[in-house]
Amino acid sequence: MSQSARPGPRGRWALDQSGGSLVAIVLAVTGGLPFGTGVLGAAPPDAEASRPTTGKTAVGSADHEPALPEKAAPLNRRQTVFIDAAGKRLFLKTKVVLRRGQLEMLCCLKQTKEHESILSIDSKAYVVHAGLLALGAKPGHPVQFVPEFKPPSGQRIDIFARWKDAKGHEHRVPAQKWIRTSPDRFYVVRMDRLPDDLTLPDDLPLRYDEENKELSWYGHMTRPMLDRLLKLSRDPGYQKAIRKFFADSQYRPMTAHWVFAGSTFFVDPATGRSQYGAEGGELICVANFTTATIDVAAPSSASNDALLYEADTNRIPPVGTPVLLELVPVFEKPNNVRPARGATSEPSGGAKPEGRPNAP
Repeated sequence: MSQSARPGPRGRWALDQSGGSLVAIVLAVTGGLPFGTGVLGAAPPDAEASRPTTGKTAVGSADHEPALPEKAAPLNRRQTVFIDAAGKRLFLKTKVVLRRGQLEMLCCLKQTKEHESILSIDSKAYVVHAGLLALGAKPGHPVQFVPEFKPPSGQRIDIFARWKDAKGHEHRVPAQKWIRTSPDRFYVVRMDRLPDDLTLPDDLPLRYDEENKELSWYGHMTRPMLDRLLKLSRDPGYQKAIRKFFADSQYRPMTAHWVFAGSTFFVDPATGRSQYGAEGGELICVANFTTATIDVAAPSSASNDALLYEADTNRIPPVGTPVLLELVPVFEKPNNVRPARGATSEPSGGAKPEGRPNAP
């Protein structure tokens, strides 16, 4: 992408609307200007700041937003991405846009994937990529589907969600707490034939495929369903299949972590210009995308019939709630440094040494 920078108000550097070179951004962040002085341009005056307050804090208002660290500096003119150099973390100002349904994203770009993402942010994806580079995070590579599947890799990124409830109390949780596995899929076991004493119920999604010799179940199986199905036949193979369907179809909290996959570049056929892949919305994903900036470090899929995760509705604040996402790169400890007693460390993934997204 081409980059055009110019002096902004108070000597700050403003990034051209067309986007910019990721390397140039990092140079501006780490060398051209000190952290905490307003890095990549000044935002326009905040109209909300001049409005009189009513004494009532509403969800979605500026007063309802969690506070940023004092020295956090904005990386974009919309002031939605901030870098905390001392704390080695990025902050993303987002809003809740979805609380129910299957997911492909934790956070998408504004007006892109809000129908399958819990959060949305008014920013370009490359700004987040550049901020992670400035913190020293190393990108790996996005998911690969052909000629064989390879999961995304890169430096581990721990993500926390911060928000205030209706009473003004602030909360901070790992972002995984808002996500759970989705049981809305088919579960299949091989079965040569149905037991002679079994009659399949018409009102439950238990089916037998005579041609392929498969017993299948669809969706979440409740405990009453399990008890009822087990009573239909004493056949050991059938009983084992039903218990497996029950175990596999339960809701489970997300346990996978995220990695800095780094997206990729592609050439826009309409303009002939190189574009950063994640600008289509794939900022922080829970279904593997070849264009993801940050992706889940576990086999997943972006195909409609194989989504793995859904929103855990009761844990997510109301739609419109401002949420401050905290992105924390996890750096490996040197080999000669012994962890504290009881502490554990995990490798952050197969990071590549270069600091740019993967070129085509």
